[in-house]
Amino acid sequence: MPACQGPATVVFDQSLTEYDFGPDHPMAPMRVDLTMRLAADLGVLGAGLRQVAAPMASEDVLATVHDPALIEAVQRAAHDERFGLGTDDNPVFSGMHHASAHIVGASVEAFRQVWSGESLHSANITGGLHHAMPKRASGFCIYNDVAVGIQYLLDQGAQRVAYVDVDVHHGDGVERIFWNDPRVLTISLHETGQMLFPGTGFPADLGGPDALGSAVNVALPPGTSDGGWLRAFHAVVPPLLREFRPDVLVTQHGCDSHTEDPLAHLMLTVDGQRAAYLALHDLAHEVAGGRWVVTGGGGYAVVDVVPRAWTHLLAIVGGRPLAPDTETPDSWREHVLARLGRGAPHRLTDGRDPIYRDWSEGYDPDTWLDRAVHGTRMEAFPLHGLDPMP
Repeated sequence: MPACQGPATVVFDQSLTEYDFGPDHPMAPMRVDLTMRLAADLGVLGAGLRQVAAPMASEDVLATVHDPALIEAVQRAAHDERFGLGTDDNPVFSGMHHASAHIVGASVEAFRQVWSGESLHSANITGGLHHAMPKRASGFCIYNDVAVGIQYLLDQGAQRVAYVDVDVHHGDGVERIFWNDPRVLTISLHETGQMLFPGTGFPADLGGPDALGSAVNVALPPGTSDGGWLRAFHAVVPPLLREFRPDVLVTQHGCDSHTEDPLAHLMLTVDGQRAAYLALHDLAHEVAGGRWVVTGGGGYAVVDVVPRAWTHLLAIVGGRPLAPDTETPDSWREHVLARLGRGAPHRLTDGRDPIYRDWSEGYDPDTWLDRAVHGTRMEAFPLHGLDPMP
């Protein structure tokens, strides 16, 4: 991996864990706490990765993407399904607007860090709330921090922003908000909407009439594991980013693609996810001068997966990747035991070697995976002047 070649930051303070839908909701803020503790105990924080404070997003900043009526409903903590509030996915809670706006503010700070040049890479692992729409909360996401951050870049003069979403769920909110804006390329790799929320994100979904090709979707079959996922990623993402040449690369890193995640059906390991993070880091340096904004996203295996995956991610953001077989510290495992009464993983690896067969080696139309990848290439590549065939 190329050297970081510049300062890196993570935007965080403990109060960001106040984004909390309650003890029975799958999106447990404990996953963030355990990640930051593991990263700290392993020396990731401070070792090339400086922690900076998370500001609050103002109503004016939120309104660059969101309708004032939604903002007002969130402020009232209204049980109003017109705005997606008070549902099983998005139950209202005390201080909801404050907690949600704080996550947006943290992400906008990460975007500001990178655009200003204060940081080459900057991360907000509490961000990545990619389902929220301009007028409606959706899928555990009240406000769309990623979209607000991308809009900030555009307002500051960015000409081209690329967004790559590796969450198991389609990044529908970010895609929809920039659907007809040719300055923003959104690429989402996700379990097919035939099987999984939000039921969208197919190869023929390509963007609005003024921005055809600005949306790219890879709808993966359930059961896809490291080799197939990485095959799909490398067949689609690098060629498009190399052609688009963004000013900034923005990535969303939901780790709910893991085989142990309870809400979806892909079968990646932490090792495969780490390989994706390394590839995106290298692409940021290749196509965007290293300017890389990183967010979290989904991930509901709160102890066994999220802290390990995102600690790898933060180490890569900081320019000092951790070896896959790194042991988790005794102090961290003791904290998990004391807090949750259960054991925790002893290593950062799942013991897999994430190898894959490159697309150039041939396309097999008898496999669902290859048909999915081929469909995306056939739909999207010609719109970027690229040859869709291997």
